[in-house]
Amino acid sequence: MEKYTILVAEDDKAIRESIGIYLKNANYDVIYAEDGQDAVDKFKNNKVDLIIMDLMMPNMSGEEAILKLREHSYVPIIILSAKGEDYDKVIGLNIGADDYITKPFNPLELMARVNSNIRRFHQYQDEHKEEDIIQIGGIKLNTLEKTVYVEDEKISLTSIEYKILELLMKNPNRVFSIEEIYEIVWNEPAIEAKTVTVHIRRIREKIEIDPKKPMYLKVAWGLGYKFVDPKRRN
Repeated sequence: MEKYTILVAEDDKAIRESIGIYLKNANYDVIYAEDGQDAVDKFKNNKVDLIIMDLMMPNMSGEEAILKLREHSYVPIIILSAKGEDYDKVIGLNIGADDYITKPFNPLELMARVNSNIRRFHQYQDEHKEEDIIQIGGIKLNTLEKTVYVEDEKISLTSIEYKILELLMKNPNRVFSIEEIYEIVWNEPAIEAKTVTVHIRRIREKIEIDPKKPMYLKVAWGLGYKFVDPKRRN
């Protein structure tokens, strides 16, 4: 059985080490980082399968670290923060996180989220190993490399953004409700389905010329979303 490595970025030593104890008891390897810059450096020098990221840290904040990490990787990132307002959670998802847990947190919930994100990420990779290029208009998606190009320019997506885009591009013109998208991509009941709209908005910002007037990722009012070829009549 493969053993996964978790990077814990937290400036509070007591919290950092307590998280590490739970992770090690669950048979994960653990790497510690004391601030955002340390997290970026540790990630570059180690094979990391998931990151738990605090936001308020010295030297480089968690937000800045996530933005830097997303330039090169879509490894799952769980934000662990004392900022618990809905606005803060939306911001966290917007900058590239896959999940958000508010302090003080239940260790069992944190472990459940870690297990779920690890399972979803690696199961998805195992199921999509075949080399395949999907191209619709100026958008090209490589399912082997998990890369996306817009007009031959590579763009950076989070793991969730990539999975949503691949689902829609593999089924052009088919309308998916936000509940369907959530259940397929997250592989769990659609409890937080509204987060899909946040990710859709982020995808549009990265692939559309004018995100407010999307050519590719269209809304079917009252029904959901679909991916279309703007050069064809749909």
